[in-house]
Amino acid sequence: MTLDPDSLPIARRRRIPLLGGLAVIVAITGVASAAWYWWHARYYEFTDDAYVAANIVAITPQIAGSVKAVEVRETQHVEAGSLLVVLDEADSRIALLAAEAELGRAVREVSAVFKTNDTLRAGIAAAEANLLRARADAAKATDDLATRQGLVASGAVGAEELRHAEAAMRAAVAGREAAAAAIESAREQLSANKALTTGTSIAEHPLVLKAAAAVREAHLAHSRTRILAPITGDVAKRTVQVGQRVAPGSNLLSLVPLDKVWVDANFKEGQLGRMRIGQPVSLVADIYGEEIRYEGRVAGLGAGTGSAFALLPAQNATGNWIKIVQRVPVRIELDPQEIAQHPLRVGLSMEVTVDVRDDNGPVLSVLDDFHANRTDIFEGQGDLAARRIREIIMANQSVPVVHQDSAR
Repeated sequence: MTLDPDSLPIARRRRIPLLGGLAVIVAITGVASAAWYWWHARYYEFTDDAYVAANIVAITPQIAGSVKAVEVRETQHVEAGSLLVVLDEADSRIALLAAEAELGRAVREVSAVFKTNDTLRAGIAAAEANLLRARADAAKATDDLATRQGLVASGAVGAEELRHAEAAMRAAVAGREAAAAAIESAREQLSANKALTTGTSIAEHPLVLKAAAAVREAHLAHSRTRILAPITGDVAKRTVQVGQRVAPGSNLLSLVPLDKVWVDANFKEGQLGRMRIGQPVSLVADIYGEEIRYEGRVAGLGAGTGSAFALLPAQNATGNWIKIVQRVPVRIELDPQEIAQHPLRVGLSMEVTVDVRDDNGPVLSVLDDFHANRTDIFEGQGDLAARRIREIIMANQSVPVVHQDSAR
């Protein structure tokens, strides 16, 4: 049985073309969406779970002290090497002066040891001369005794004179033996003293090197009363105040290099199948809106999900769990020129779209692409200490040493 459209109510007759048109629109929309997905959308991965990140450098003192001056304020831009905080240097200066005095004393003591070698050599020469004289005296006394012994029988020499000759001969022999012993003693003293100086100089002597190390340490501690900026950046989270007592490692303030920011985009695990390092990225910052677009590239994919590195990671092995789609952080590098034109701040929200059309790139990071963060503000800190050490050594090693015996 067929229905005659003319027999239907007018309202129903009017709905039939509308429904047909709606069906056509839905069909066209579905086909267009499928075509759009096939030709465009499937080559892009999007997330709005992305935020600006940067290296946040915590400025901490290396020594304890009281804050004498704070040279920067919050939000201030500073260059690498700029003075940030000054600590009271009274204690470190006293320690430095004490270390320098100890180095001077060590140099004088070692100089005395080196000079003792010359003294002992001169003593050996004098002892050898004494031995020659003692040998001559002993020989003469022996000859005199022999001569007198030959004259005793004839009565030319009396018994008392003979006894004097014998005593003189024994004294001369004893003097010769004492002179020989004095030479051996002087040689042993020289050998023992040379053991303290052989193969080294005054500047390279272990005692001097130990004292010089103490000077270097004290000088570094004194120089660390001036806390410098290790990098160029903006001051943030400044908590230090004048008069505050700080300890090594306590956080004074932070520096953020806003010219070297990046974006951490947290993609769902299902979006990472075709994502590769080097793929182009288009980004929009909420602070500027759609009018400003940043161009970047994928720099690396995280080594694990956020929950894997959480302080209390989920214990799924217990069996009491709910499956949750995990997200993996993807690092996006930005164009420095675009950052300079439109600066970003740490923590700002971003919308990230990655073009995954070319999926031939690597998934793991390439070490050759990494540029280590470095600072050169600590270079040369030991040069001034080394120069001061050389001055102290030169000033003290040429000073004549007065021994205690001669001083008395």
